[in-house]
Amino acid sequence: MDYLCETSSLEGFVQQIACNYLPHGYWFYVTGRVPDGKPARLVDEKLVAKYGIDVSRATRSRRKLAGNANLHYIRHERLFVLLATRGKHSFFDEEQACLRDVRENPIQYGGYSMSYRRGGMTRDGKPDPKWHSHVEIARKPYNELTAYYLDMARHRSGDWLAQELYQFPFEPYAPIRRQMLKILRKANRVRKRAGYTILPPDILPMRRRVVKPFGQKSPSPENVARQRA
Repeated sequence: MDYLCETSSLEGFVQQIACNYLPHGYWFYVTGRVPDGKPARLVDEKLVAKYGIDVSRATRSRRKLAGNANLHYIRHERLFVLLATRGKHSFFDEEQACLRDVRENPIQYGGYSMSYRRGGMTRDGKPDPKWHSHVEIARKPYNELTAYYLDMARHRSGDWLAQELYQFPFEPYAPIRRQMLKILRKANRVRKRAGYTILPPDILPMRRRVVKPFGQKSPSPENVARQRA
């Protein structure tokens, strides 16, 4: 099978969904897990064949013009996601019971929460009418991280805490950058009350790494087009 679907890292999984699938209208999804003891590759091949996913970009364009939906399939370890655009497709009938809309129900995996929503405010202070992929830390891991860093802010040196924050365990998408800054502000309030040094925002890792979602091999131009369409 030529279709690329198995991501080599959590970061690649999130990047492919947020940067390549959601912006192109793949908003309807179901998630599932490969059963223990079953080869994941067999599940990949079965679902890709069942829903006609391994097609050219031209075929996807023709389907769209005819009012039919297109699908993508992606997997990291044992977790897989099937995503579809608006249109006619047997996928909607067969997966109706589990179907979700990412604009209303985020895809949550590995501590990340991925959705598609309207922007907040533009740089000039006006409401942003455009829709964007939104990647943030899910509530539970965010609360756990906040509690951890606040505890460390009370007991550790500034250098130690700065290094720990620099190794923040999530890729800094824009919403995550805001979450990091919020944690830092809370940590600084704790340190100020204790008479410790305040940490500047530039200790935080603000640049997101761009990874190869499907491993180190360079895919053919045709496959790159298929994964974006």
